[in-house]
Amino acid sequence: MEDAIKYILVDMDEYLTANQSQKLQRVLVSRLTKETRSINGISNDNYLSMFLNAKKIEGCSERTLAYYKTTVEKLLDEVDDPIRKVTTDDIREYLANYQGLNDCSKTTIDNIRRNISSFFTWLEEEDYIIKSPMRRIHKIKTTKTVKEVISDEEIEKMRDKCKNLRDLAIIDLLYSTGIRIGELVRLNIDDIDFEERECIVFGKGDKERRVYFDAKTKIHLMSYINSRFDTNPALFVTLDAPYNRLQISGVEIRLRRLGRELGINKVHPHKFRRTMATRAIDKGMPIEQVQKLLGHSQIDTTMRYAIVNQTNVKVAHRKFIA
Repeated sequence: MEDAIKYILVDMDEYLTANQSQKLQRVLVSRLTKETRSINGISNDNYLSMFLNAKKIEGCSERTLAYYKTTVEKLLDEVDDPIRKVTTDDIREYLANYQGLNDCSKTTIDNIRRNISSFFTWLEEEDYIIKSPMRRIHKIKTTKTVKEVISDEEIEKMRDKCKNLRDLAIIDLLYSTGIRIGELVRLNIDDIDFEERECIVFGKGDKERRVYFDAKTKIHLMSYINSRFDTNPALFVTLDAPYNRLQISGVEIRLRRLGRELGINKVHPHKFRRTMATRAIDKGMPIEQVQKLLGHSQIDTTMRYAIVNQTNVKVAHRKFIA
């Protein structure tokens, strides 16, 4: 292959500038490398497997990897061609058909688009394809709705409705720290520093960060731990023997049930996270510090979580503008 490229460059030398010759060399190397890989028989499934391995090494969670796998597999099931022959029109047609058949929202379609784009971008970066067919498929415009937060009254109602110390401690810890549900269930008792009212959590990509909780949370956590007789190191365990570590689904089910009993709309772990961010910003915490607490790598993500209270906007307008 190297000799063939060299002979082509020699033949074209009198017609090309130095820059054009270098560009031609890069194109030939890229194209012939891809053709060689194609001849070697890398299947679509192999490409997907390699992509998932790369994402796993980067620190993606099992849930994220499963979402990538499901999304890309559905596309590959519909597209019979080898990956390097998939076109922009193929993917546009797939997304349009998917939306029509499943009657899903624009947000869902955009999530699918983003996952597929990550896959083809990786293929391009690894030189398996020359150019990603997703480059001309842009972000799908979605309707931005103001998402609800949990009011102070609703939090008190939930606290009063709790029938055990564990659920009370969970509510307080979620509400005061804003940690993710996955971070909550991975916590161990030894991770909690009661003296400093803080703990270390491991977020997305196993990034370590410190979060803090209030005095009420400290009291309820200590009461819960002191009431236990099991030897499980996990901070939160099931209510019945053999007292296994509580799973994400277990927390979600308890919170949903509590919300239904009280008539509170959409009670789920992520709502506590959004509420904490909103409360912090409303009370004047700098957005960079909120970003640090939530463990966001991009500040734009933090802004999407937080809903600034309209009353505060009015007061700020009078202070700084009016």
